[in-house]
Amino acid sequence: MNEADTQPDANAQTVTAKPTWTAPRIVGLVLGLVILGGLVMGARWFFTCPCDTMPGAVLWGEVVEEPVSDWTFANNVELCQIQVQGTIFPQANNLNCMATPDGKLYLSCSNCEPKRWSRLARENPNGRIRLDGRVYPVTITHVTDPAEADRAWHARLVKLENSTVLGAGTPVGTPRPPDAQWWTFRVESRVE
Repeated sequence: MNEADTQPDANAQTVTAKPTWTAPRIVGLVLGLVILGGLVMGARWFFTCPCDTMPGAVLWGEVVEEPVSDWTFANNVELCQIQVQGTIFPQANNLNCMATPDGKLYLSCSNCEPKRWSRLARENPNGRIRLDGRVYPVTITHVTDPAEADRAWHARLVKLENSTVLGAGTPVGTPRPPDAQWWTFRVESRVE
């Protein structure tokens, strides 16, 4: 090898390659942006919902470890947020909740049979409920006793009498819908 082979050519021009926007490169960029947007929206959903009628996953907030025997303070909250455990991820929903004068807490659900959260609650009654940013571990039980369901229905009507949430304005004294149409769940405090 001679010395000329190792020396740069003084007459050579430096050529910088310009990126070419080929179809595969554009598709890759768009796909990457779509995936990134999906991850951002998924994280927002996971950490902030339930939102209105859209379910969420995990209820965040201060966890209250002390058992609650009197839930009447729940009547001061427009909607309760519940979390039930799914096969892989939990599901959180906004629901009407109401406490009876003796402090028992209930959830109500119209046309509940096809709803995922109610099926999950019946399969695994351990859940959580969030009221005013505080999260309480609870047991959720489907009520089948008509007298207990009637007490919960009456508590619902009293709570919603002056409310702005869905179902508000149903007059106190209105009979409870049939069991197939209207489900009631008892919510009891539990220790995790």
